[in-house]
Amino acid sequence: MNGGYTPTNEKQRLGDFAHIISLHPLILAISEELVMKSLFGQPKEKTRQTVAERDALLQMKLHNLQNENTRLKEEAEKLEDQVVKLRLQLRAIKTLQEASMTITAHTNVVSLLERVLQSALLSIGASDGSLMLVDEATNELVFAVVHGQVKNSLVGHRLPLGVGIAGWVATQREAVVIPDVHRDPRFSADVDRTFQFQTRSMVCVPIVANDRILGVFQAINKFEDLPFDESDMAIMNVVAQLTATTILKAEAVAMAQDAQKTEA
Repeated sequence: MNGGYTPTNEKQRLGDFAHIISLHPLILAISEELVMKSLFGQPKEKTRQTVAERDALLQMKLHNLQNENTRLKEEAEKLEDQVVKLRLQLRAIKTLQEASMTITAHTNVVSLLERVLQSALLSIGASDGSLMLVDEATNELVFAVVHGQVKNSLVGHRLPLGVGIAGWVATQREAVVIPDVHRDPRFSADVDRTFQFQTRSMVCVPIVANDRILGVFQAINKFEDLPFDESDMAIMNVVAQLTATTILKAEAVAMAQDAQKTEA
């Protein structure tokens, strides 16, 4: 009969009960784990791992702060160096501007240009440099003022116009910045060989007035082997323009003096 007792049905019930009993330890274990999580959260091992992760995160943040502090300190030092450089540049320009306005027959123009060249080189961090004037009678560049290692021996030395980087600048009337002169085909090593000097980098600018080339300014070898840049050339161009005004005024004063002597 349906739903009645039979040996087969009884045997199936006993088997199901035995299966439940066999799963009892697993059920207890799962239940215990759920209770522990609800009462105490994650296991202690997981908690220790989280603390370690927090310590690592704090260490990383501290390291980042130290790096940022170092970066800001370096930027502050660079800004300070730039301020000093700007002050030197303004001083050089002011010196030349004031001097050009007070030139008389008694002014030592060469001494004035020596001070100007020294200030200009210092303002852009160059160790050596020169002011070369054009001798219009011979079409040569003459080292009139020199600052640096070969100062005493190089004054008065002559170069034909068009020879070397300075000669190119004089003929083309174009300023140049050259990080490595030995890679520039315009460079002539004759002066280096003659005076046992080593030119590495250079800024060279023309001195022009009223469409007349008067000479060139050269800044050679920046301190610490740093390369010259466009800002260095800009400063040298300003100095060159003021120098052109100074030279023209000196020439005018000399011509006036000569005229007075002739009349006398």
